[in-house]
Amino acid sequence: MIYHSILEGTGNTPIVRLSRLFRDWPCEVLAKLEMFNPGGSVKDRPARYIIERGLADGSIRPNSHIIESSSGNLAIALAMACRIHGLRFTAVVDPKISPLNLKIIQCYGGNIELVTEKDSQGGYLGTRIERIKCLLREWPDAVWVNQYANERNWQSHYHGEGEEILRHLDRPVDYLVLGVSTSGTVHGISRRLREAWPELKVVGVDAVGSILFGTPPYPRDLPGIGASRVPELFQRDEIDQAIHIDDYESAVACRELVNHEGIFAGGSSGSVIAAIQRLCADLPRDTRILTILPDRGERYLDTIYDDEWVSRMKDRHLVRTAKNSVNLSMEHTA
Repeated sequence: MIYHSILEGTGNTPIVRLSRLFRDWPCEVLAKLEMFNPGGSVKDRPARYIIERGLADGSIRPNSHIIESSSGNLAIALAMACRIHGLRFTAVVDPKISPLNLKIIQCYGGNIELVTEKDSQGGYLGTRIERIKCLLREWPDAVWVNQYANERNWQSHYHGEGEEILRHLDRPVDYLVLGVSTSGTVHGISRRLREAWPELKVVGVDAVGSILFGTPPYPRDLPGIGASRVPELFQRDEIDQAIHIDDYESAVACRELVNHEGIFAGGSSGSVIAAIQRLCADLPRDTRILTILPDRGERYLDTIYDDEWVSRMKDRHLVRTAKNSVNLSMEHTA
């Protein structure tokens, strides 16, 4: 098959049974590998869908300047899509952006707007959004993708991975375990699968320190999972259970994934693997679990796959778990 552009290579990613990593577990675990998309992540899907649908209906014009708050995969995917369609693109980022991601965005021709002030939750999302609003006033041709509120975000996954999973699997799965951030991926896929498999249980994997499920903010370093504000798209009642995973647990699971399965994946992939390990302990034999591994590991060489960084995250993990143990002990005493 000959494509007209690299964007047409988006989708139809493989599903792999994690039979080595979960050899001694009672569950069957299947993973859809979104790192096979041309830009290296699941975010290629909404980037292409939003840009091309916008161009088709006129909400994006040939002279539009696309802007978005993203320091990671969506910014890279949008930079790629805008390059193909001849559009200008600006990513609003914060100091936590990895140098590698910054270079990739710039290689695609994307511009960078850096915010340095933290928001009321101790993160940067709030100040990035405020900078977006300033740019919309300054640039009359600017179009904000707004992944946290754009219905086409979840629709891209509904028509993308959701449709593909139903085509490729021979029978239903019992659990869908997905990382949650903007909530586009989890809602898009789960809505499509539940039309065919109404008994499906959906487990959202959130970062420790994210406020999506009402837990208090806490320091976290990994992008791609969790949020410091609740997205407009997010519908908690569509998620049956939430599991919180910290950065250290994500790193450990990432390393197990590459050691056992040869899958070199990013931080949010480690989060869902760690969550599945926790979930499996309480499930009956032959439970079938499906997850999405959102991106590749190369963009995490200075975090997940760096021993010094992992050591710092382990220290934070131990402090947090010790504090939680003390709080539980005090509650039982009271």
